[in-house]
Amino acid sequence: MAEITKTLCPYCGVGCGLEVLSTSTPGETSKIPNFKVRGDRTHPSSLGMVCVKGATIAESIDKDRLLYPMVRESLDEEFQRVTWEEVLELISDRIQATITNFGADAFCMYGSGQMQTEDYYVAQKLLKGCLGTNNFDSNSRLCMSSAVKGYTQSLGSDGPPCCYDDLEITDCAFIIGSNTAECHPIVFNRFQKHHKKNPHVKLVVVDPRCTPTAAVADLHLAIRPGSDIDFLNGIAFLLLEWGKADVLFVEKCTNNFSEFTQLIQHYPPEKVAESCGISVEELETAARYWGEAKNLLSLWSMGVNQSSQGTAKVTSIINLHLLTGQIGKAGAGPFSLTGQPNAMGGREVGGLSHLLPGYRFITNPEDRQEVEKFWQIPPGNINPKNGRTAWDIITGLETGDVNLLWVVATNPAVSLPDLERTKAALKKSPFTILQDAYYPTETAAFAHVLLPAAQWGEKTGTMTNSERIVTLCEAFREPVGEGKADWRIFAEVAEYLGFGDKFQFVDSAAVYSEFVQLTQGRICDMSDISHERLHQERAIQWGNSPRLYTNHYFPTPNGRANFIPSHSLGLAEPADANFPYILTTGRVYGHWHTQTRTGRIEKIAQMYPEPFIEIHPRDADDLNIKNGTLVEVRSRRGISRFTAKVTKSISPGTVFVPIHWGALWADNAEANTLTHPISCPDSFQPELKACAVSLIPVSINLMINRYQLEPSEC
Repeated sequence: MAEITKTLCPYCGVGCGLEVLSTSTPGETSKIPNFKVRGDRTHPSSLGMVCVKGATIAESIDKDRLLYPMVRESLDEEFQRVTWEEVLELISDRIQATITNFGADAFCMYGSGQMQTEDYYVAQKLLKGCLGTNNFDSNSRLCMSSAVKGYTQSLGSDGPPCCYDDLEITDCAFIIGSNTAECHPIVFNRFQKHHKKNPHVKLVVVDPRCTPTAAVADLHLAIRPGSDIDFLNGIAFLLLEWGKADVLFVEKCTNNFSEFTQLIQHYPPEKVAESCGISVEELETAARYWGEAKNLLSLWSMGVNQSSQGTAKVTSIINLHLLTGQIGKAGAGPFSLTGQPNAMGGREVGGLSHLLPGYRFITNPEDRQEVEKFWQIPPGNINPKNGRTAWDIITGLETGDVNLLWVVATNPAVSLPDLERTKAALKKSPFTILQDAYYPTETAAFAHVLLPAAQWGEKTGTMTNSERIVTLCEAFREPVGEGKADWRIFAEVAEYLGFGDKFQFVDSAAVYSEFVQLTQGRICDMSDISHERLHQERAIQWGNSPRLYTNHYFPTPNGRANFIPSHSLGLAEPADANFPYILTTGRVYGHWHTQTRTGRIEKIAQMYPEPFIEIHPRDADDLNIKNGTLVEVRSRRGISRFTAKVTKSISPGTVFVPIHWGALWADNAEANTLTHPISCPDSFQPELKACAVSLIPVSINLMINRYQLEPSEC
């Protein structure tokens, strides 16, 4: 009889519940179980639905695994297997030497939204508490930091105020900067069923591409890249002109309305339409849908966050909700769709270089004192200055200020911007530790130490999804080789460093029990949640309500939400005569990030056998590019090559490339070779979504092999 283990999909932030069926074939001498994955019908977020990534996840768990600790002195040597005792002693000696010779801030850790909350917590306690460095950042910096900062500026705290049930209640879903149908498919499925059943429900999609999301919209606005704030301010102009403001809510529950209305006067419809490359009628239709909706739900993701004005774009979305009172009620609110499975949990536990556990801030003296007291460390042990962001780590390697880098469950040699510069910096690192479940990865080429990590299904811990639901991800097998849970590796290093008394955790349940005490009384209060309770109840939403701010009281000094007026500054790197096209990047339905898992799953690899570039027929004709032409794409930073897909689903003047192909999966097809590191001044999230490029056809005879992508009809 099959044994069933309930867990969570380890890919995107939707947080779909999975059931893993473990069976052994009768007569098998190896006793190695077979694993079958299906959706968990009892999970409140996904209701039994699952996408191709979740359905095939078990196929990757035994492929190309890192089994043992490995060490080499220099990057041109081969790795040699060592014992855990040897590698822990080596790591602790290097950390101590680095701190002694260069100071604690010469040590950095770069983590991942793939880490469970327990992993994140132990890392924060070790670095920020015991070692006195805030140099822990994660790939959430590339993903969600603009949403974090935007929520905090506008509403007083991080934390999406909506829930997935709102997808099935709303009168209008307003999706901007998100290809939800491909990148968060189960969220989109829940809304689409509601949309189909209720003809009055509207879907507005704002995206320069006609994606599968846009293809089913009632209104698709293919605005120019970088014109989001123009567009959002233009809607505000019309809503004010038409008398659609919720005057009572604005007067009682918000700040800065006068400043907001003054700025909005600079965005009349004709000016906005010209800036965005749409018609006045399209702008008015979008504003009318917003103004007439009883319950308006906005959703956004990387197309908003990954911008040099990412925070301003987020607050501009929230401004519209405040203007119309569309927050704190069913079917309404500003909903950031989280990129990674536990990016939310990482935010809750302080997993960015400016955060502490419980939605606390490094620069807040009271927050530091509370955490120091709880951790029983000397006052002042937590550095009062924010640590290095992801890109600051790279520049620190360039200057020699970073002497030890520890990378956990992520692949910066593919995912960071300005990739040639990133690789050159990684190559300069005096000592890099890579902690991962797989080998090889692109980042392994720059590592001196490899630590084998237990992955999905091999360790028990928690993750929090986009709607604030905490799920227990239970192990259904032992780690392969000598792999260990990330939190346990951190705790063992802490013991070698002399902090063992602070890390006497018998299991991950004990780690979680300690962490949640730091959330008591905070907006993200999880102090009543435990592994034991999660084992019984499966999934629990923090906040004591499906929605936040239902009483219209916000965690700001005066209890009011803030209008944050912002002018549009456009792209950090606009097109010009030498680089006349704007490149935008994103994901495809089947792949995840840098293919560390999905690239090893045969079904998914067959769906997308090679990278490609989408180009509009008008631009293709100008350059004599045909379907299947190999196109050389150049930016100010580097050159990549992709096979052309000529399609009307991309706007003229804009081209699209997926992000998934690193050096292990294709030759010279890395999207981030082209992107730049200019970031939002508030969130420090790089503008990965747009850069200026030129296109040169290399061959008109190379045909797309084995598959043909059909353009969406819009």
